Amino acid sequence: MHFLKLLRPINLLIIAATMFGLAAYFDEYFVQFEGSSLIFSHTFILLVFSTLLIAGAGNIINDYFDVVADRINRPDKLIIDKHIKRRWAIVAHWAFNIIAFLIAIYLSIYYQSFWYVFVHLVSINILWFYSSYFKRTKVLGNLLIALLTALVPFLVGIFYQHELSGNHAFIYPFEPLGSTHYLILYIALCFGFFAFFLNLAREIIKDIEDKKGDKELHAHTLPLTVSIKKTKLISTFILVIPAFFSCMLYFILSSIQIKFIDVIPLLISALFVVLSIIWLWKAEQKSNYHNTHLLIKAAMIFGLITPLYWLFIA
Repeated sequence: MHFLKLLRPINLLIIAATMFGLAAYFDEYFVQFEGSSLIFSHTFILLVFSTLLIAGAGNIINDYFDVVADRINRPDKLIIDKHIKRRWAIVAHWAFNIIAFLIAIYLSIYYQSFWYVFVHLVSINILWFYSSYFKRTKVLGNLLIALLTALVPFLVGIFYQHELSGNHAFIYPFEPLGSTHYLILYIALCFGFFAFFLNLAREIIKDIEDKKGDKELHAHTLPLTVSIKKTKLISTFILVIPAFFSCMLYFILSSIQIKFIDVIPLLISALFVVLSIIWLWKAEQKSNYHNTHLLIKAAMIFGLITPLYWLFIA
């Protein structure tokens, strides 16, 4: 049970739901062109599984390096050293990464593309260096973790673009092959940018929440290098940006008849963003900041499940 908590199963479920939701929406286009479905293909399931393994390994190594800070910031949630020995945590971390990397090698051979090995290798290294060093730097650590979040929907778009076009480029996977291929990539990019900015703001607000523990580690996060007020201003500006990508997504899909019911999840997501901004400026206690980044997580969930909603409800 403690090991499961270490993996953050809710976050892993959100990643899986995002990938399967977007794939289910893209599947409609794929079936039109190829006459078959990809969402339950062994290659896509392996891609989702390897992504979850890397995310789980990232959560383990993050807690591994955060033991000292977590004793101060969240002693009630401390798992490593308290319930799980450090050596077993690091063994689990590398076991997950090795399995994920072997899957990436298989996918790269299967599709004759270095793309999957490249993304998995970069993700594994970013998570390691983020947890060991960059997490305690000003902004850069936040940017890196937000970038990895954005990769999740983008990776699904690349997977379907590969299958639709038969394009197995070394790294750069784009090729102007028609409106449908562009549509899939643009939708994936919009959701990727949406996730990037929301998660970036969330990570910065978590730094405010963890200010006391980070100070003990001599970290250089935004709240420790600029004032809390300036950090709140930066977070507010970042939170407004996803609205732009929501509008872009609306115009991209303008060729399809859009009804009010189609945009309900995006409106709910926008509502959570507004509430998070209000809560952020009212926040003074640590629990207030925690509730703020939970509201942002809710906004991300409603935004990223939108394709699944379009498929089954709208």
